[in-house]
This record gives sequence, C-alpha cells and structure tokens, in this order.
Amino acid sequence: MGKRIVVNADVLETRVAVQEGHLLTELYLERHGRRSVVGSIYKGVVTNVLPGMQAAFVDIGLHKDAFLYAGDYTANIGDAGEEIAAVEDAIDGDHPDGVDADDEADEAPRREPRQPIEDVLRKGQEILVQVAKEPLGTKGARITSFISLPGRYLVYMPQAHHIGVSRRIHDEVERDRLRAAVRALNPPPGGFIVRTNGEGRGETEFGADVEFLSRLWAQVRNRYESVKGPAVLHEEGDLTFRVVRDLLSPEVDEFLVDSREVYDKCLGYVEALVPAMAERVKFYEGTTPIFESFGIEKDIEKALRRRVWLKSGGYIVIDHTEALVSIDVNTGKYVGKRDFEQTVLKINLEAVGEVVRQIRLRDLGGIIIIDFIDMEVAEHREQVYRQLKKALVEDKARTNVLEISELGLVEMTRKRVRQDLRSLLTVRCPTCAGSGVTKSEVTVAGEIFRAIRVQRTEAEGREIVLRAHPDVVGYLEGDARDALTRLAATLDIKITVNATGPQSPREEYQLQVR
Repeated sequence: MGKRIVVNADVLETRVAVQEGHLLTELYLERHGRRSVVGSIYKGVVTNVLPGMQAAFVDIGLHKDAFLYAGDYTANIGDAGEEIAAVEDAIDGDHPDGVDADDEADEAPRREPRQPIEDVLRKGQEILVQVAKEPLGTKGARITSFISLPGRYLVYMPQAHHIGVSRRIHDEVERDRLRAAVRALNPPPGGFIVRTNGEGRGETEFGADVEFLSRLWAQVRNRYESVKGPAVLHEEGDLTFRVVRDLLSPEVDEFLVDSREVYDKCLGYVEALVPAMAERVKFYEGTTPIFESFGIEKDIEKALRRRVWLKSGGYIVIDHTEALVSIDVNTGKYVGKRDFEQTVLKINLEAVGEVVRQIRLRDLGGIIIIDFIDMEVAEHREQVYRQLKKALVEDKARTNVLEISELGLVEMTRKRVRQDLRSLLTVRCPTCAGSGVTKSEVTVAGEIFRAIRVQRTEAEGREIVLRAHPDVVGYLEGDARDALTRLAATLDIKITVNATGPQSPREEYQLQVR
C-alpha cells in the first residue's frame, strides 16, 4: 500500500488523515466556523507602529490584531515594476495549510526591511496583507504584504519578477524546461513558482493556472479599492479543497470520504483540478467509523502521549517547553545481541523514523532538540545524521538540521504555520495547571495542618470540618491518623474529615469552623 488520504466529515469538524503504508503521517483538522485563515487576504488598518521592534500591529478583523514585521511589508502594493525581485516564502507545494517552506524558489533571497517601518506605515493607514501564520496561543496572526496566490501547479506572486521552481524538483533539465514553459505563456506582470505538482506538466496546465490566478488577483485588487478596512478580500478554500489542490498527487492510491455530501464536493474539486485522478476518490460505505477502520483513531491517541514505543522495545519521550521541544531516545527493554555500540546504533537508527513521523504528525515547530543515545563512534553519529536528513526529505515544512554533537544531541528548527496537534486537540489540565505534576497527599496534608492552626487562632469554635480529595483523606485517616489526633489535642478542638468527589482537584481543600 502506498499513500492514502482519508476524510472524516462530521457535523462538528472535518478531519483529514494521510497514511503512508499503514502509518499515520499527517493529520489536518478544521472545525466548522473556525476555518484556517492562513492564505486569506485582508484590507487591514494599522493600529500601532513600533519603531523599536521594527514591526506593526494591524487590525484585519480577527479577535486579535495581527503582527507585521518590517521585512514583510512593501509599499505601493501591486506596482510590480517597483517591488522587490523575489519573495522569500512561497506556498508549500504539498501543504494544505498554505504558506510554508520547501516549494520556495531557490532564486529567492532573504527579505530585509527596505526602509524603517515608521517611514512607511502610520496609525490608521489601510494596507493589503495576507496571513502567513495562524494565531498561536496568545499571539495574533503573522501577516505579510507579499502576496502569494496558489494554484494547482503554480504560485503567483504579484510583487515579484522571477520565475522559479520548487526546491523539491531536483533534475536541472526538468527545472529549465519548466521555467521555459511558463515564460512561453507570456504571463502577466509578477512572479511565478512552479510547485512540486507541476513536475512533468506543460503549457496547457500552466496556462489554466495563469489565467485563474490572474483573474483572482484582479478581483482582490478591485475589492481592495471598493471596501473599507478591516475587511476580508479573499478567503482560502475549505480544508477539503486545499487537500485536493495540494495533497492529491499520483503517489496517492486512494482518497476515501465517509460523507456523501463531502464526497460529492471532493469529487467535483478533483474533476475540476485533476480529472485524471477522479477514479481514486471513493465513498466509504463501511459501518465501522472510517478512522477506526484504518487504525487512525489509535494513532491519534498515541500522538497525544508523552512516550512512544519503538518495535524493538526502545522508546522516545517528547516534552514541550516554552522555548523548545525536546525528544529523548531511550533503549527501554531492548538489550541487543552484540556489543553495546551496535545496540545503541540500532536503537538510534530505528528512532529516527519514528521521531520524524511524530514531528510531522504532531506538527512540531520552532526549536527541536533530539537527544539520541550517546555514540562513541564518529561513523555511527554520521550514519544516524544521514538517516535523519534522508527521513526529513518527506517533511513538507522547512527544516534546518545541525550535525550530531559528541553528546548525541541534534539541534534543528522546523517552520511553524499552524497550531501543533497537542494545542489543537487538548487544553491545559485544570488540576496541574499544565505542569504535569500535582502535590503529593503528604504535602497537601502538611498545608492542611498549618491552615488548621491558623483557623484555630483566628476564629472561635469547637470543631473544624475539613473537606479534601479522597487520596488526601485516605492519608489523613491512615498514615497520618496519629498526627491528626495529636494536632486536635494540642489545639483542643474536634477535627472532622470528609472526602470530596474523586474528580475534585487534588490540591484543593476547604476548612469550616463551627
């Protein structure tokens, strides 16, 4: 089995899973009424300019102002003859969440601010922007004025001048042919990048994209002139449209949908964009829920766990901090059959595949530190590093990986566009407040004893009634019974202990003086 796309459409949300073989490698989720804003274009209003940060906040109509870095802004929007010659990031060729990574053209230089932001922006000014990153946590959306409009095979960038080719297309002869095919169309002013899906295509397919994207840009420009900001000028299609446009390729053996309505919609998208693959779109008629039928539900549950087991008996541990994500590789139950160095090498090589799969599936971003088991042999470290680089080729987000240190550490970065899977599917634990730990019953009991002493001195009464978590009550009535009795005698008061419900927070308790 090659690659499979599975769509689970429900009344609350639509989920799209990508399986390679029988392993879940990517998961996309869109909740109805909360569509992704990445790729959408707005007429925004500048609310604040920060010279010290060379950035600005812009109201685009979302619940939080968006953030615009000076290097992501250019004046004279749409004047292609006066804009920069390239755009740093194009839409990723196979990523349904839009702006990201490796379908950027290799000709594109890094953008730097052309002028201080206070010289080109002022409070109350209306500007044309596109969302590059979803709002993440407490941060608003990241926006840019360098517009990128994705088609099936091309990305149109009105402010650029060059014709580029996705970095994922390596054959130089094919790259030259693709550039020539686009130039032969005499495209409108602006720049184009041939997406990964464009490999092997010709003027017919590119011509249709050029016509569609030119018309779309004209509509955006016209709407910009006619509306008052903040206002949305163009919204990216829903998740199923983006999946058909960006993920459906010849490597996909089947595209399964469990809703008749969504199936008809997807089939319509496919017939319009890639009619040759329409026969691969199928309606799932099984009685078992589609994600359960293909083992996807179990893989999602595993992707929320801290520990992931390897087939050999080793395991990896994934921890999130404010600054980075750490991934620790451990031998676990695996003891090997030969010498220690070979055992370590085998575990590390096996871990590479699972680490990369978890990074893609969980959509981990920012700084990632991988702590492989220490390898004394330099050749072994190089072997694991090459395997890691090879595995990351399939990752559609841009990554930058440093070589393995003598301590077995790999430092890497991965571009973040949307919320990671944990943030998307979970909320902070109300009991531990996200720390992952709670106070022990012994610690809570000590706090209770001190609180009882305070209550006895501050309020009159002959009895104190304590209500606490059952685990704490169990400790007080067991190992701490004698200490509780001595406390009551010392304070000359009756202490009554009652248990709250098992779902109550472990660290909370109430004292009442009677």
